[in-house]
Amino acid sequence: MTPPQSEGHSGMNADLGTLDLSTLLADLNPQQRAAATHGDGPLLILAGAGTGKTTTLAHRVACLIARGIDPGRILLLTFTRRAAAEMHRRVDAILRRLPAKKGANGFASAGRKIWGGTFHSVATRLLRRHGQLVGLDPEFTILDRSDSEDLLNVVRGELNLAKENVRFPLKGTCLDIYSRAVNVRTKVDKILERDFPWCLQHAEALKQLFEAYVDRKEQQRVLDYDDLLLFWHALVEEPAGADLLRKQFDAVLVDEYQDTNTLQAEILKGMCPDGRGLTVVGDDAQSIYSFRAATVRNILDFPGQFPGTTIVTLEENYRSTQPILDATNQVIALSQERHEKNLFSSRTTGSRPALVCCLDEDEQNEFVISQILAHRERGIDLKKQAVLFRASHHSVTLEVELARRNIPFHKYGGLKFIEAAHVKDLMAFLRFAENPRDLVAGTRVLMLLPGVGQKKARQLLELLAAARGEFRTWREYRPPAATAECWPSFLELMMHLASRTPNDKDVAGQVHLVRKFYRPLLEEKYDHPAARLRDLEQVELASSKFTDRATFLAEITLDPPSSTQELAGEPLLDEDYLVLSTMHSAKGLEWDSVYIIHAADGNIPSDMATGSTADIEEERRLLYVAMTRARHWLYVCHPQRYYFHNRFKSDAHSYAQRTRFIPAELEPYFEVQSASPEGEASQAAGHEAVMTTQDVRRRLKSLLS
Repeated sequence: MTPPQSEGHSGMNADLGTLDLSTLLADLNPQQRAAATHGDGPLLILAGAGTGKTTTLAHRVACLIARGIDPGRILLLTFTRRAAAEMHRRVDAILRRLPAKKGANGFASAGRKIWGGTFHSVATRLLRRHGQLVGLDPEFTILDRSDSEDLLNVVRGELNLAKENVRFPLKGTCLDIYSRAVNVRTKVDKILERDFPWCLQHAEALKQLFEAYVDRKEQQRVLDYDDLLLFWHALVEEPAGADLLRKQFDAVLVDEYQDTNTLQAEILKGMCPDGRGLTVVGDDAQSIYSFRAATVRNILDFPGQFPGTTIVTLEENYRSTQPILDATNQVIALSQERHEKNLFSSRTTGSRPALVCCLDEDEQNEFVISQILAHRERGIDLKKQAVLFRASHHSVTLEVELARRNIPFHKYGGLKFIEAAHVKDLMAFLRFAENPRDLVAGTRVLMLLPGVGQKKARQLLELLAAARGEFRTWREYRPPAATAECWPSFLELMMHLASRTPNDKDVAGQVHLVRKFYRPLLEEKYDHPAARLRDLEQVELASSKFTDRATFLAEITLDPPSSTQELAGEPLLDEDYLVLSTMHSAKGLEWDSVYIIHAADGNIPSDMATGSTADIEEERRLLYVAMTRARHWLYVCHPQRYYFHNRFKSDAHSYAQRTRFIPAELEPYFEVQSASPEGEASQAAGHEAVMTTQDVRRRLKSLLS
């Protein structure tokens, strides 16, 4: 169905709408083809694990462009910048396969013209362009998670909330409560009652804190992550803004829709009130991020929210063997509410998943390592194998044993590169120059200087605020002896960075100047300075790709790299290594052989997530996500005995049951086995008894008499 032609379709030859798209669709199965060629009504693509979701979405975008929609009028929302870049690349590759016809050159690099990115990055672009409609200064800067915590903590301290006689929530918990209320669109009282009951006694104080936090952000002209969505939402609620945005885009597509929150769903409703041009892709069975305020209700209720929705279900799995799919289908089929799917594969042969009973953690570790090494001997690289677990600490004893046996491994999760203290220090200089009202950045920078503490930093920032952010006002400041040596060069640096000159475009040059000034401070403040300085060199390298400082700050804040390898380009060649990952971090990945450890009740589901049916159902989906990462071999291990770990080693332990998500009736879909070495239990078979139980008890009685 070709959309009505409008001024928005300019830039594409109208003849392209009649192109034969059979070349584009040749590699798709019937369900994928139906999704790719759907018309303009609301479309829900239910993409089961491993069913070619990205391929289908990329073909849908390519078909929209091929039938005449200007790629600049297509909005593609993903949850990572890398996913957006990959989608653009695939769209270009698909369009290059079209037969050469008049106007076909209009498809050159069409994918790069798409409005693509994360919700937060797209919100930033839209607010820079149209934010004045809701009174937003386009020169705003963005706080990352830890900066938001720090600012909230400053306000918390000013209100003396931390000095009460009873325990008041720490800054991280306060921000969690605030963010949950914003994204779930629910009053603080209900959030506390449902998710933070131990904080209920502080309800009024928390409301006071959040109100002051909102005011402080307004004063400093900063936005946190939640504000980006809030102001976008305000833009689509404002009639002029809503009309402007609806006219800007002919098609809106959303990847991983099951991971959206209530606020994001309301934004989409404002962008496409009747669902026209709206496509969402996702899998309710993989909705596992409620701790980030995501709600499975968005994808479950989508057909009701947009009447006339077409549902296309992708069920042909291209990842796993049929025996693995048989087991995973049964696990998820026990869900209380879901969109019906039954995954199948053309690869019908293969081993059933192993359901392995282990005596304790040590036996589990021994079994897993022996299987990993056995697969390696059969040609399965360590990188093609992964050990998955519910919580990060579940792998601690396994990591010790892997290290003892000199088996290299990489663990997914932990501190992101941009959250490292030395990187945050460098970024704070740039943020402070970009927005002198930014209290968090300013405080961090000033307190790096020797002789400047919290009180002195606050006085200097008040002086700067009175001078409307003009750093030259600090020329009158007489620094203490400890600060005197570096103060002139620091002031010169900040005045240079804050000046609006052609040098603004040389982002790498600015980073280099900061790095040069900061180096002696880093060497004095932190251990391992050489490694940290190399990190900062990579930041400078990454900054050279950006045309201005504001864009660089926004991009690296909204979608930070997780390591220096992502900044430096090609990673260094290294030895083969095993992958260790939490179940959450494993989503979207796949391996030939997958080992799920600690599949015991209390671990999966976590004992912290059994307070409601909704929580338990999400834990079931989390196990399903982990199981569907396996291509050829799947092992689910559950220790029976857990020893209590503390300062002293002891035999104190408890027994655990296998996860409730694999009840006895599902055992026929697994190869149920023990982790004990084969034959160990039957070595005495065939030998006659040399004594009886009565003989043993007679000896005991003689001892007691």
